[in-house]
Amino acid sequence: MKWQPARWTPISTRSAIAATAAAWRERGSQLQEVARTLTDLAFDAIRFQGPGTDLTVGLLPTSRFKGGGSTTVDGIAHMSNLPTEEIFTSPDPERADGVVAATKPLDVGGTVVEELRIRFAGGRAVEIDAASGADALRARCAKDDGASRLGELALVDREGRIGKTGTVFFNTLLDENAASHLALGNAYATAVGEQERARINSSAIHIDFMIGSDDVAVTGITRHGAEVPVLRGGSWQV
Repeated sequence: MKWQPARWTPISTRSAIAATAAAWRERGSQLQEVARTLTDLAFDAIRFQGPGTDLTVGLLPTSRFKGGGSTTVDGIAHMSNLPTEEIFTSPDPERADGVVAATKPLDVGGTVVEELRIRFAGGRAVEIDAASGADALRARCAKDDGASRLGELALVDREGRIGKTGTVFFNTLLDENAASHLALGNAYATAVGEQERARINSSAIHIDFMIGSDDVAVTGITRHGAEVPVLRGGSWQV
């Protein structure tokens, strides 16, 4: 084998990489702390209120908020998606009531859905309207019994890097970090206690749509009916 000289990464590049990694670790720690706080508050429901939106989404007794990375069974801390700005949980699929207006367009199989509006009753999306593309989402929500119910509730503050760009990438792994969002369809088993995993939503689809902005207030409702501000003006209140 012919000898090849070692290729060294310039010190300036290594320093930039190290600084970026440290910044993401710091951001991850912030998100993990908020997720722990929200989990400890044990909310019964989360309410979204803003232009065109007044929606209450129920949570399961063991719903857990996750975010900021995770740890493998071998104890290795990692972030499976970068950028990562969301704090998410799996809601009660039978408790979502009210109306919600999407704050960004979304792509559904190549069809762009603009100005989406959904009315929920008893956990199910019973009315889906939009300026364009509504039929594409209606078709997806008819795919199976769980497709018209919620499988994810995610909160994103105004400090998120993606949201600040003002760009819609039409790629879920990027766009879901731009604003608080909901997902129709399948839920995440890791976001609830083992004893309630049979209750979470099950579906062949999982479609995220953005509903958050600085104008959308997010409030946690306790088991006793008290209201706790969670996001105001896009900033954490917990």
